[in-house]
Amino acid sequence: MAVWTVHGSGRRPLSGAMVAADERVSWPLTVGFGVQHLLAMFGTTTLVPLLTGFPVTTTLLLSGVGTLLFLVLTRNRVPGYLGASTAFVVPLSTAAGQGGATPAALLGGIMVVGLLLVAVGVAVKALGVRLLESAMPPVVTGAVVLMIGLSLAPQSVSSFDNQPVPAALTLGVVVLLLVLGRGMAGRTAVLVGVLAGWAYAAVAGQLDDARVTALVEASWVGLPQLIAPQVHIAVMPFVLPLVIVLVAEHVGHLKAVAAVSGRNLDPHVGDALIGGGLATALSGASGGSALGNHAPNVGVLAATRVYSTAACAVAAGAAVLLSFSPKLAALIATIPMSVLGGATLVLFGLLAMVGVRIWAGAGVDFTDPVNLVVLGTSVIAGVGDLTLSLGELRITGIVWGSVGIVFGYPLLRALADARARTGVTPGSAGSGT
Repeated sequence: MAVWTVHGSGRRPLSGAMVAADERVSWPLTVGFGVQHLLAMFGTTTLVPLLTGFPVTTTLLLSGVGTLLFLVLTRNRVPGYLGASTAFVVPLSTAAGQGGATPAALLGGIMVVGLLLVAVGVAVKALGVRLLESAMPPVVTGAVVLMIGLSLAPQSVSSFDNQPVPAALTLGVVVLLLVLGRGMAGRTAVLVGVLAGWAYAAVAGQLDDARVTALVEASWVGLPQLIAPQVHIAVMPFVLPLVIVLVAEHVGHLKAVAAVSGRNLDPHVGDALIGGGLATALSGASGGSALGNHAPNVGVLAATRVYSTAACAVAAGAAVLLSFSPKLAALIATIPMSVLGGATLVLFGLLAMVGVRIWAGAGVDFTDPVNLVVLGTSVIAGVGDLTLSLGELRITGIVWGSVGIVFGYPLLRALADARARTGVTPGSAGSGT
C-alpha cells in the first residue's frame, strides 16, 4: 500500500481544507477519524448478521479485511468502508424461510454474487469506463445515491421511538458542531455526538440490560467462527438480482465521493468493482455477510471533509481487532440504536443531498419527462420499499429501484430520442445527462 503524504503540518487539518485520499494527518488524529468510521458502520454491520443468522464477529472480521483489500486494489484512491449490506437481508431471509436454505447455502449465494461483481469489474477495466458511463450517466448515479440515502431514513427515524432523548441529543450535537463548529470540532462532530448520547444513556440507565450483561460475560479474546459455503442452484434466484444493486451502490459511492471531494474517480470504477466483489466473495466463503460501500461512511466523509484512506484503514484494522475481542465488540454494542440513529439521520441526509449535487453538477434537465417519470418512480419504489413476490421470490424496493434506474432509464431514453428523431414528438428528446 502506498505511503500517505502528511497534510499540512499533520497536527490538524488546515482550516477549511480537504484532506485528500492519499494524505493523512497525525496518527492520533487519524485514529480519531477512523473511530468515527467505525461507529458509523458498527450498528448495521452487527445487525445484518444477526438478522441473517451469521456470526457477528465473523462479519466484523471480514468487513475489516474486505475494506483493506478494497483500499489496496483501488491503490488508496477511493476512500470508503465495506460494511454489511442491508439489501441482502430480505432475499436471504426468504431463501431460508421459504426455500429452506441452510446458512452454508446462503453463504454460497453471497460468494457467487461477489464473483459476478468481480466479472463486471473486469469487463469495465477491459472495455473501458465508458461501458458503464453509457448505462449509468450522472442522471442515473445521482438517482441511485439519492435513493440509497432516502431508503435508509426509516432506520434512523424509527430509532427515536423508544429513546427520543439520547437520539435527539446526539442529533443536536452533530448538527450544531457541523454547522457552528470550527476546526476539529466540526470534523469530529459524529464522534462527539455519539459519545454525548452514549454517556447520557448510560447515566440515565437507558442502556440495554441484555447488552450490558453480554458485556460483563464476554471474554477478552476469542476466535471468530468460520463457516464453509455450499453452492446451491435453488438459492440463486433470490440473490442474483442483487448483483445490480451492488454495482449501483459501488458506482454511486464513487460518484458521491467524487462530487464532494472534487476528484475524478472514474478511472478507478473497475478496480472498485473488483475490490468490492472480492471482498464479498471472501466474506461469503468464510461465514460473513455480503459487503457493500457503507452509506453512513460516505456521510462521514462529506461531513468531515477528511477523505484520507488512512482513516478508513484504521477503521478496518479496528474492526479486525474487535472481531478477536468479544469484550470490546460487546462494549461498542452497548451504544443504543437511538444514539446511532441520531447520528445516521444526519449522515443519510448528507448522502441524499450528494445525489442532488451530482444532478446539479451535470445540469440534469427536470423538464424532460423521461427524467421525471423514470427517476421519480424508481426512487419512490426504493424509498417506499416496494416489495413484490414472484412465486417464492420476494424482490425488495431497493432492487426494484436500482433495476428501474439502471435499466429503465437507458431504454426509455433511447425510445424517446428515437421518436424525437422521427419528428413524432418534437422537443421530447430532453437532456441525456
